Amino acid sequence: MNTELIVLFLAVVLGTLQILLAAAAITKQRGLKWNLSSRDGNPPPLSGNAERMDRALQNFKETFPLFLAAIFLVIATNRTGNVSAVSACVYIFARALYFPIYVLDITVVRSLVWGISVLGIVGILLQLFI
Repeated sequence: MNTELIVLFLAVVLGTLQILLAAAAITKQRGLKWNLSSRDGNPPPLSGNAERMDRALQNFKETFPLFLAAIFLVIATNRTGNVSAVSACVYIFARALYFPIYVLDITVVRSLVWGISVLGIVGILLQLFI
């Protein structure tokens, strides 16, 4: 299995972990009754760590499809190489750092780490032209 597919697997694991952590924090705030309900109407607002976990998860859900598409493109075109492998690793490391940095409310660093993760996606796409 090539590096890009291994990192894709790790990204799926990371996303799943973020879903579970955010869901646990949200359930802790809103209660099990709310979580088991049909959730009609407006949910009670989140605050603190639960709110930041939810926003960090939403951010992951925005970047992951682009990462997945980039990985698919380099694999489908048989254009994988050192640049796409390193760039995929950059993406996953940055995304792994992003969640705790966001939860800890480290604002400037959070934005820098997000930018690094996006550069990882760009690097994967650059492999198509090398």
